[in-house]
Amino acid sequence: MNKILFICHGNICRSPMAEFIFKDMLKKCGREAEFIVASSATSTEEIWNGMGNPVYPPAKAELAKHGISCKGKRAVQLKKSDYDKYDLFLCMDSRNVTNTLRIFGSDPDNKVRKLIKNKDVSDPWYTDRFDVAYNDIYEGCRQLLESL
Repeated sequence: MNKILFICHGNICRSPMAEFIFKDMLKKCGREAEFIVASSATSTEEIWNGMGNPVYPPAKAELAKHGISCKGKRAVQLKKSDYDKYDLFLCMDSRNVTNTLRIFGSDPDNKVRKLIKNKDVSDPWYTDRFDVAYNDIYEGCRQLLESL
């Protein structure tokens, strides 16, 4: 069983998009039983009184354009204890890598990396270009699936 956690700052845009894009890819190729896939945030900005905000409406709409549902997903924060629960932590950008390593304290098994090796996934929070983020994430997930 491959256990993958996608990570971004707030867990309302990029990382849930990656979670559900990758789950959709797995379903389409009949490999969903081989994986546990989830997403989380490095911050608590989108979590109030223990309850995470739902996926940001424009991110949800971009997924829906591609026939992908993220129904029920709410933001959750990454915890130090997650390190032993997952095989791979795929961050959307370099800052997410830094913050993930801060939460974990170290990465002795070399499990933390960016989704796209030499590129940050475009952040639609600042650009409002959810289509660009979707394309970046889709390509990163496609490459990931090919490598597994």
